[in-house]
Amino acid sequence: MRTLVAAIDGGSLSAASRKLGIPLPTVSRRVADLETHLRVQLVVRTSRKLLLTEAGRSYVASCRQILDELDDAERLATGEYRTPRGQLTITAPVMFGRIHVEPVILEFLKAYPDIAIQLTLADYVVDIVENRIDLAVRIGSLPDSGLIVTRLGSIGWITCASPAYLAARGVPESPRHLSAHDCIGFERLHADSIWTFDGVDGPQQVAVSPRFSVNTADGAIDAALAGAGIIRVLSYQVAAAVAGGLLVKVLEPFDTPPLPVQMVYHGQRVMPLKLRAFLDFAVPRLKARLER
Repeated sequence: MRTLVAAIDGGSLSAASRKLGIPLPTVSRRVADLETHLRVQLVVRTSRKLLLTEAGRSYVASCRQILDELDDAERLATGEYRTPRGQLTITAPVMFGRIHVEPVILEFLKAYPDIAIQLTLADYVVDIVENRIDLAVRIGSLPDSGLIVTRLGSIGWITCASPAYLAARGVPESPRHLSAHDCIGFERLHADSIWTFDGVDGPQQVAVSPRFSVNTADGAIDAALAGAGIIRVLSYQVAAAVAGGLLVKVLEPFDTPPLPVQMVYHGQRVMPLKLRAFLDFAVPRLKARLER
């Protein structure tokens, strides 16, 4: 069942092989043996991916429920519901995770020696159900997903540049003046080079033509520190540089409303103590960090 679900989630038998760490022929044989045992075809193998048959769809849905119950039973047997122990998997945005989440995790590990944590830092939304992740930190509004949400605070977008750049090129007084400035593009977040500001009549979108673009916040910030132009990034990403006077905020009257920062996790009949312990430990500390 685990092999079949891994193959469907990954889209191929080879993806299941990589995820489970078992040879591809073993994966293929397990799926074939399952079909033989059930006397029904569960998947259709195309040149690009696996497709579930009608019987396969209902069977995989049942498999997921059974495997979740089995995981609960294993956690109960190993004591995860009696004492905080085991492994937690957590995901967070790259810079936010590095600046805020990782330090809290390292504190937590000192306090709970029987818990191990795997942290995945990614600037894209990781599906916590398919990837079996215990908890995720999200920035921005969330879709209605049935997950449990705990609010940590908020952060906003800010526009800034180095003092040297502003001294040489002047300070833009409104978003429309950006057309006369060198802008630095952070392409992962601004693929269309559109920056959004808060105008008199609501959100105001401004098209910018970056002279330099990079796909990481670190790269964009380094370019701004070097005097290459104006950047628009999330406030926590440049908090230290702004506090130290290395970067200066501009266009503050046009800042958009702050974005919520939230933790999301699965609703469970019985929450493992390792997750409850982490929430109790991390939530107040992350809230305090965001209030600074």
